[in-house]
Amino acid sequence: MKEILHSCLPPEMSQDRPLPGVAPCGATDWLRVDETYSAQMAYRAALLAERPDKVLWEPPEARAAATEVLEEALALLPGLGFSVEGNRVICPDGRRVVLDWEAPLRTLGHLVQQDICVMDKRGDEHVLVAAVLCFPASWRLADKAGRPLVAIHAPVAEYDAGLARRVQRLFDGVQPGRPLWRFNRLPYADSDLHHPTRADPTAPCRYLRAERQCVVRMPRSRAVAFTIHTHVVRRAG
Repeated sequence: MKEILHSCLPPEMSQDRPLPGVAPCGATDWLRVDETYSAQMAYRAALLAERPDKVLWEPPEARAAATEVLEEALALLPGLGFSVEGNRVICPDGRRVVLDWEAPLRTLGHLVQQDICVMDKRGDEHVLVAAVLCFPASWRLADKAGRPLVAIHAPVAEYDAGLARRVQRLFDGVQPGRPLWRFNRLPYADSDLHHPTRADPTAPCRYLRAERQCVVRMPRSRAVAFTIHTHVVRRAG
């Protein structure tokens, strides 16, 4: 377990604020770099090297959509402290990452703190078609790969038919250049960012885990990138 803690949550996600619904997000604000960038990226690199089958899934049929997500991200990186030089990127922590267009999500996994799930409309629902998921919150990528939104959320009691319809309308309605965002906050007994197993309900919860989630429409493929920026802090009091 690696303890990588934020000093505090972003102001819009602070512990004394009520959980909001979905809200508009700035066109370029679906990627961020924060104080834990270097430590989180080192952990991500280790997970991608040691457990690639657990944290990465990018089948060939999703390549076009995943490539577009990488292209859209690259356009934002210079404004976040990166330097893009031809086919390589110099990161804020000094690392040099070579762009691998055969593995766009693996590349993004080495560039940004956000986990990225690529969702594509198949029939009436959006389906998880590819992902880089280094920091899951009590779920496993292998259990959700290739599944639609309703099946992905099946263990969540609150995710009933009405909520499922609202979430699907949200994914249908998000437009290019107008992403949406929300956040959650959950108490956890440990601080490990890589947490694919269910939390022990009897353990004392000393930490607060919060995810800033963005829903971003790709302009060409029309796929949706669902990004997750994870923060862990010690619980107040």
